[in-house]
Amino acid sequence: MSIYHDEVEIEDFEYDEEEEMYYYPCPCGDRFQISKDELIAGEEVATCPSCSLVVKVIYDKEQFKAEEEEETNSLDSKLNHLSLETH
Repeated sequence: MSIYHDEVEIEDFEYDEEEEMYYYPCPCGDRFQISKDELIAGEEVATCPSCSLVVKVIYDKEQFKAEEEEETNSLDSKLNHLSLETH
């Protein structure tokens, strides 16, 4: 069982689209981090790579997965549409 430094809403994290990582400032000066894939898998603990602190990420797992599936379906639809246009 983890002892959390804090509980932080996902909306308070900064998202890096290129890395697909969420970041939140840590008191040590570094940043807590958790990946998009970890969140989709249901993980809720963001760790700091420089110290032993962890925070619990507060987010709606089902809504997060639904949004990810919607983005994937939208991208697939666009790719299929482009494919049809080029043939």
